[in-house]
Amino acid sequence: MKKILLGLAVATAGFVGASSANACEKVVIADMNWNSASLIANIDAIILEKGFGCEVELIPGATTTTFASMDAKGEPDLAPEFWSNAVAEPLSKAVAEGRLHIGNKQPITGAGEGWWVPPQTAEKHPELKTVLDIIEHPELFPHPEDSSKGAFYGCPSGWGCQLVNANLFRAFDMEKKGWMLVDPGSAAGLDGSMTKAVDRGENWFGYYWAPTALITKHKMVKVPFGVDFIGKEHWDTCIVKPEQECAEPKKSAWTVSVIESVVTDNFKKQGADVADYVAKRTIPGEIMGGMLGFMADEQAQGSDAAHEFLTKHEEIWSKWVSEDVAKKIKAAL
Repeated sequence: MKKILLGLAVATAGFVGASSANACEKVVIADMNWNSASLIANIDAIILEKGFGCEVELIPGATTTTFASMDAKGEPDLAPEFWSNAVAEPLSKAVAEGRLHIGNKQPITGAGEGWWVPPQTAEKHPELKTVLDIIEHPELFPHPEDSSKGAFYGCPSGWGCQLVNANLFRAFDMEKKGWMLVDPGSAAGLDGSMTKAVDRGENWFGYYWAPTALITKHKMVKVPFGVDFIGKEHWDTCIVKPEQECAEPKKSAWTVSVIESVVTDNFKKQGADVADYVAKRTIPGEIMGGMLGFMADEQAQGSDAAHEFLTKHEEIWSKWVSEDVAKKIKAAL
């Protein structure tokens, strides 16, 4: 009888151990349609699969459509790099009502949007410390088609930031001060205008965001606005709206960008160690910038870049997981 009981105890212990080791089941991850988000999604896929034994599926994603699906259907389970300002109100409601959860409040450091100048501009003109200073000198940033006007490069038509830039352009009375708002036409047009100016040692002034390959490659300088953020109410009810809904935009610094990792209930059920990994998973902005440069130079996809990151930056990711999990990941690379 003792032998039978002992055998049952051993078998039970083995079953519990196996269940614990395989506690993580299927996780669906949003592979968003920009490079930094795709990189993080693929890093998560490798670590969750190889380190925690999850079954992982990557599906295409974009901010508004991914949120809508997560909110209504509970899938995907994880949006690794989610720019929450785009759906601030419905996301807050979903979190308050317990449908969604913030798994990580800062997956990337130093991320954000704003107005930038090249390093040579900052060096040649140290007196231009803020946006308020720059807009008094349109002659330093001549428009390519009308040198009597200054050129400010905004977002291409159709981008959400197009409305913000147009309203801030009006709020700062830039047209009256001798500026023209340039629609670059596309992402390639915006990138090309910046690169051309940097390569020629010319001045450039416009919108961009970080972390991105170009901001890192060109060592672009983000310019403080010289005024405070106007506040969420005016920003959300006017600055982000079409001109007909924002008759009197007020001067403002760019709102603080909120980038988070958003998860569903199903993800939380995968275990405390899995949730703890996501909570700790923060990539320094300068490292992300370097990885985006690698993706641009090598035309690498998110999966390739994830292997590059895990191979080259063990000192970063090994702090996100236990020693045992780290060993499994290293063995799988």
